[in-house]
Amino acid sequence: MTAVQAQVKIAEEDRLRADLYNYLGVLLAGPPDELLLAQTAGLTGDASSLGQAISGLARVAKVTKPKSALSEYNALFIGLGRGELLPYASYYMTGFLNEKPLANLRADMAAQGITRSQDTFEPEDSIASLMEMMGGMIVGRFGDVAPLEHQKDFFNKHIGPWATHFYTDLQGAKTSVLYASVGAVGAEFLKIEREAFRMMIG
Repeated sequence: MTAVQAQVKIAEEDRLRADLYNYLGVLLAGPPDELLLAQTAGLTGDASSLGQAISGLARVAKVTKPKSALSEYNALFIGLGRGELLPYASYYMTGFLNEKPLANLRADMAAQGITRSQDTFEPEDSIASLMEMMGGMIVGRFGDVAPLEHQKDFFNKHIGPWATHFYTDLQGAKTSVLYASVGAVGAEFLKIEREAFRMMIG
């Protein structure tokens, strides 16, 4: 199947879902540069809770400089020894890094033909990687477009048990300014995803 054929098969709402997963993944994978901050500042949201969170993020991005975003990112996720938050499924689900949730994820990645990027050195169960994987599954970046049932299974196993808790922590972190707004968007988006999957039959 060609890329054009794949695009025809993806509903607009699924493309928007994938875009938001990927966008969160990019913001959480590293500090935003001037271009990404400008793109974020240009976002507009509707009257929904998610739309309001997106509008809030845009307002903060407008007054955020790349240097302060870098300092904030480093304080949150890198720090001296470790950052304020450890954005990994294993840590949130077991209290330790590189535990069973990571092994389970690697098994599911292998089954779906998802491989870790050569230039990525952190564990695959980071929030950024999981957002990217979910976005890729929705649009078929790793092969065929993942059926909704597979998306639901992946979400319920690897994202649902902990990611909303992480986004809530991100909103409340003491060094979080721009990323508090990222956390608000993530939390609202995952609330919608969780409810949509819950309402699926089967």
